[in-house]
Amino acid sequence: MLRAFICLTCGTQYPPSQQPPASCDICADERQFVNPSGQTWTSLDEIRKSHRAVISRYEAGLYGIGATPELAIGERALLVCSSSGNVLWDCLALLDDAIVDFIRALGGLSAIAISHPHFYTTMTEWSRLFGGAPIYLHRSNKSWVRRSDAKIRFWDEERISLNNEISLTRVGGHFEGSTVLHWSGTADRKGALLVGDSIHVVRDRRWVTFMRSYPNLIPLPGEVVQKVANAVADLPFQRLYGAFWENVIAKDAKNAVVRSAQRYVHALQCDSARN
Repeated sequence: MLRAFICLTCGTQYPPSQQPPASCDICADERQFVNPSGQTWTSLDEIRKSHRAVISRYEAGLYGIGATPELAIGERALLVCSSSGNVLWDCLALLDDAIVDFIRALGGLSAIAISHPHFYTTMTEWSRLFGGAPIYLHRSNKSWVRRSDAKIRFWDEERISLNNEISLTRVGGHFEGSTVLHWSGTADRKGALLVGDSIHVVRDRRWVTFMRSYPNLIPLPGEVVQKVANAVADLPFQRLYGAFWENVIAKDAKNAVVRSAQRYVHALQCDSARN
């Protein structure tokens, strides 16, 4: 029997096969890690038996979709609602009836957009269950796609619009094709930035950071961090939503990105001067 195996550590889904892959390429990369207890695999059917959906409203038109117990890297997706069509930002390995019914009740999906390879997971199933919604991935990350699909649209530009309220910007950093989503259609019209972990919200919610690897604490060069900040400098946003449930900056988010990049670059310059 063929199964599309899913890495239990990172959530990446592989093409259907009789036996699981020997290893997970995503976990073997220095930005991720192989579980100390060894490589383990699951499938969407098994996840549906062991997990249930958690859906929570962040603000008008923005919902978090996750799983309990925590799944893979603890990921959760975001559903952005707009008058021109709803967009799923990032992806979740779990996809069950509760999630499908919830999204369909809000009008379904017009597109799926994913920040970077650590969230590619079951994107093929999501697309198929929502009428073949196109999946937008930056072409720079194409080599990290483990399960290809005709609905994947690789884009090359630095910025594209999905509709009149939602755009994608390549910021790089964590991955070469790391992407953020800008949503101008917030109820207060002040805008929001959805970032995956291209820009990572830290415990002090006045600040963010930027890393090549978060679990392995591999920093980025200062010039790369500045490029990430510059890529979003012209976007208006009051709030910033990171990769995980509590990673939210509720106000003054744009200034948080600016001063955090300045602090990061300054710290590296000081260290270089001392050496």
